[in-house]
Parts: sequence; C-alpha cells; structure tokens
Amino acid sequence: MDGSQSFNASAMQALLEKQKAAHLRDGAPSAEKRIERIDRCILLLVEHRKAIEEALVADFGARSPTATAFTDIASSIGPLKHARDHLRKWMKTEKRRTTPAILGLFGAKAEVRYQPKGVVGVISPWNFPVNLTFSPLAGVLAAGNRAMIKPSEFTPATSELMAKMFASAFSDEEIAVITGGPEVGQAFAGLAFDHLIFTGATSIARHVMRAAADNLVPLTLELGGKSPVIVGRSANMAVAAARIMNGKTLNAGQICLAPDYVLTPAEKLESFIGEAEGAVRAMFPTIKDNPDYTAIISQRHYDRITGYIEEAKARGTRVVEIKPAGEDFTQQEHRRIPPTLIIDPSDDLKVMQEEIFGPVLPVKTYQSVDEAVAYVNAHDRPLGLYYFGTDEAEREKVLAGTTSGGVSVNDVIMHVAQEELPFGGVGPAGMGSYHGLDGFREFSHRKAVFSQIKNDIAPLKQMRPPYGPGIRKYLEGQIKA
Repeated sequence: MDGSQSFNASAMQALLEKQKAAHLRDGAPSAEKRIERIDRCILLLVEHRKAIEEALVADFGARSPTATAFTDIASSIGPLKHARDHLRKWMKTEKRRTTPAILGLFGAKAEVRYQPKGVVGVISPWNFPVNLTFSPLAGVLAAGNRAMIKPSEFTPATSELMAKMFASAFSDEEIAVITGGPEVGQAFAGLAFDHLIFTGATSIARHVMRAAADNLVPLTLELGGKSPVIVGRSANMAVAAARIMNGKTLNAGQICLAPDYVLTPAEKLESFIGEAEGAVRAMFPTIKDNPDYTAIISQRHYDRITGYIEEAKARGTRVVEIKPAGEDFTQQEHRRIPPTLIIDPSDDLKVMQEEIFGPVLPVKTYQSVDEAVAYVNAHDRPLGLYYFGTDEAEREKVLAGTTSGGVSVNDVIMHVAQEELPFGGVGPAGMGSYHGLDGFREFSHRKAVFSQIKNDIAPLKQMRPPYGPGIRKYLEGQIKA
C-alpha cells in the first residue's frame, strides 16, 4: 500500500478480516516482537523527521518545523520508548486473592492475564496528526495488537506520508493506513474492530459512537471542550500569564487541551492583560511572517475564529489584539490570527459557547474562588483544568470541587506529557484513557482466570446438594451486617 490506493467499505472490510486472521494465526506476540514493532515506529519517526516537518508546513501553510519536531516527533518517540522499556513488566500475569480466602490456602489461584484485543482502529485528527497516530500506537502495540489507521483528510500531505511510512516498515497484516474523506471515515468507524480510539471533535464523536454501536465495539474517545484556567490571588501573574499564553499560542491554540478561557480575580484583571501582552511580545516580536507562529488549518476555521472576535466587537465587548509590531493582518499570505483577549464576554457569545481551537482567549473575572468553581461546574466537564497559585487550601478546593479529564497545576497542557499518568476525558470530553501502563491496559483484554484446587475438600462438597449444617453455618457467617 503506497498511500495512493483508494478505499471503499469492502476494501476496508477485507483488510480488517486479513488482520484478524493473522492475529488468530500467530497468536499473542512475544515481548520481543512487540518491542521490535515499536522500534520500527521509532525509526520511522527518526528517519522521516524532515519529511514530516515539510508535510505539516504544506498542510498548515505555515507551521514551525521546530514546533513539529517537539509536538509531533519527539512527543511521539517518548511514549513509544516508554512502552518499549516497560511492556515486559506490564505483560506479567497479575495475581489476585481467592474468595473465599481458604481456597487459596489449599492451592486455588486467581489471576488476571493481559491479552491482546486483536485489531484496533485508530482515527487521528489534523491538529497533531503524527503524534495522535503514533502516541496511541505505543499502547496498541505494547498490548500486542494490530492496527488500522484513518488519518485526517484535512492534512492530506501528512496523511499520505504516513501511509507511505508505515507501508515501508510494516505489512498490512500488522499496520494499515486508510486515507480518504468523510465517507471513508464513516465506513471506517462502522467496522467491527476489537477496539476503536477516536481523537477529535465531540460533534463527530457522536457519529463515531453510533457507528461503533452497531458492532458493540469498545471505544476510547479523546475529545475536548472548554478547558478553564483559574488564576488564584496567590499566583505569580507574570509566570502564570507566560505559561498560559505559551499554551494558547502553541500550534495557534489548535490543541484539544489549549486553555479555552481564564478566570482571574477582578482586581488582577489589568495585571493579567499586561503580563499576557508582555509574554506574547517576548515570544513573538512579530507575528505576520514569523515562522514560529502557526497558521490556522483552513479558511473555514479561520472564518469561524475571526467570527468570534467580530461578534464580540459588535456587541461592545472589550477586545485586546496583541500585535507587538502593530502589523496589519487584513492582507496576508497565510491564515494567521494574532493572540486576542476578549475581556469579560457575556455567556451568550459564541466564543463562550463553542470550543475555540484558536489563539483567542476570553478572560472573565471573579470575586471569590467559590464563584470561579461554580462557573466551571455550571458547564460541561472539560478535558483539562488549570489552576495557578500557591495557596494549598484554595488549590485543593479547586481540585476537589471540579471534575475534568486531567489537571495541570501552575501550568497548562503539561499533564498530557506525563507517561505515568492516564490521559483521557470525562463526559463530553471523552471516555477511556491511555498513555503508559493505562494505555497498555486500555488496549488489552483483562482475562480473569480462576484455577480450582484438585482435591474435593469438605468446604467444596458442602456447597452442593443435599444442603446440610455445614453450608447453613457458612451462610449464617456471611449474611450479617
């Protein structure tokens, strides 16, 4: 498969059957085989670094090769190496205690065996197309599975490149890449995989979930939502603003975990605005032609994001466009939008109702942290939540009082980089989690195995009719408060 092949439902079904047959034929792969497959993935990323950077520039129009090396290449190699180095330990049979415990004394055993599910479908998005293909593969391959991948049609150059990359290192019995548009994606989601992971928009996830339901395919959904930032009164505002704006401008805010809005104490609003402007100025002295500043992926998304700004202006809302060099963005080669703060927007504005996925940041004020927590809880549970401050009691109030997929304290986004922590959403932000051990378990079948003792001892005999005083005495001991 060279990436130029067209796919239809029957071709995809044939590929799935081929992979399932190979899984049954070969059985669960050894640790050595899993490690060898992961090493092949790592080598693909190393050898194709320049091609990946160039493909993403072509797809976005403007994207920093250094940012790509960081977010898509190095951030994929890290999870793959972590899985490679730990999978032998993860694969070990896990011993559990027997019930009743006396059976264990006589030699009965209870254990959990981690078994490959079989064939895992991976639907990856356009914002980090390489990372969000290879990072899930770390867990998929560590667990001993095969994979079929459907990358995004919004990054065609990168998707075609990945198809060629995988075809050069894997047979289509191991990993197959399916390219195509929405119709192909819809048919792909309806295949009878042994597991399916989808990363993307909540609106699309509903269709994926309905399609998967026809075959009762278990799902991991990594979605998004409006991830809030609560800036506490004890926060170092300069540090907080620098980290928040770094997260908001990385990939021009086209990140599922990007800070979506900020809640700051009312009396610290002007301080936050000033520090945010300074942070952007330090990172991007110019923006319009700056190779470090990423373009918006498509004209449709550009129009949507600029529409949020225009609506806010039309409603008389204060808008702060951060343009350190005072550049004019009305005519430009690429679809760049400068970092823009929308101050105290009303909740009926679209910028407060939809996930922004761009470099626009609403900033709302609060009087007490309880008010901020209540505001977060009045909305859908987000994928990420961020708290800045040194007040431990306040931090615990925020952590205990809110529910989100994950949290970074005194930073944004960084919890996703922790391979020892599960990454996943909750509610509209997703279901299931992966990364590290949690990814291995997500893509494994946890098979429960109970081995009974050989000899038919009295406690076992008394469980069978005719029931006598032994079982009655046992039940009396069990049925009590």
